[in-house]
Amino acid sequence: MALEEDIEDMNSSETEMSKIPLMRAFVESKDPSAKEYDDLTMRRFLRARELDIEKASEMFLEFLKWRRSFVPNGSISLSEVPNELAQNKIFTQGLDKKGRPITIVFGARHFQNKVGGLDEFKRFAVYSLDKLCSRMPPGEENFVGIGDLKGWGYSNCDIRGYLGALKILQDYYPERLGKLFIVNAPSIFMAAWKIVYPFIDKKTKKKIVFVENKKLKSRLLEDIEEDQLPEVYGGKMPLVPIQNC
Repeated sequence: MALEEDIEDMNSSETEMSKIPLMRAFVESKDPSAKEYDDLTMRRFLRARELDIEKASEMFLEFLKWRRSFVPNGSISLSEVPNELAQNKIFTQGLDKKGRPITIVFGARHFQNKVGGLDEFKRFAVYSLDKLCSRMPPGEENFVGIGDLKGWGYSNCDIRGYLGALKILQDYYPERLGKLFIVNAPSIFMAAWKIVYPFIDKKTKKKIVFVENKKLKSRLLEDIEEDQLPEVYGGKMPLVPIQNC
């Protein structure tokens, strides 16, 4: 069985590599700025669309258009997300056993931003994703997330924000999420989850793992060494705010 899987992976890789030049030629003819992106980026968009060149190209061209409009300066500065940073809700530190950077989001610290609104929250999502991508070791393309919902209540519920961040992740950072652990989820969270769940694509759904409270540390240790596990979950790694990583 392992040999068959290895052969299948090799065939899939060869197919991907053969399609990247075709996709590149097409998107560069439509938008010359595509030349700024490497083959790994092209491959992620191909994978997100089941290696369909036409669909992947359309998705990538939409990404280029969005990036120019939403991030005109090339990156999001701290001055553009002050209200979101003040909530002190996203941290990053450590790598999982596959070498993927780990980020932790504390859901009970998130409240709808009355000042900057949904746009600032979306900018903060982009800021955080760009930070995570910059932390990836050479050759690594994914990150691991821990969504900690301890203390989450209806005052933290932000369906528009959740859907906005989900769209950014799925449409503009495809194949970046390696795995998402949802921990300490209270029963009241499931009402919000039922609303968001239909908007999650099939590939992303497969990467989401709900962890039982009594198995929290042992389950995380299956993927993360203890010296890389955040202290808050019984490990040895201190948390670092996303802006300080």
